[in-house]
Amino acid sequence: MPSPAEPSACLDLRGTPCPLNYIRATLALETLDPGAWLQLDLDRGEPEDMVIAGLRQAGHPVVSGPHPEAADAAVRLLVCRDGG
Repeated sequence: MPSPAEPSACLDLRGTPCPLNYIRATLALETLDPGAWLQLDLDRGEPEDMVIAGLRQAGHPVVSGPHPEAADAAVRLLVCRDGG
């Protein structure tokens, strides 16, 4: 099983408005096997808050950290499909 350090897929949703970013994240998770990790890049603020809340409510563990290239403007999430 992949670890958070080795996500199965990556998706850059910076610049994508709510709720489209949540919908795209959910669709990307559906393509992964249970227990696989998805790396998501999101804008800070409302996109970060709404996507994290929605994914956690759906039962997916989420690890959040600063984006390595744009820490002030973006966040990098690691999301485990269905909690493994």
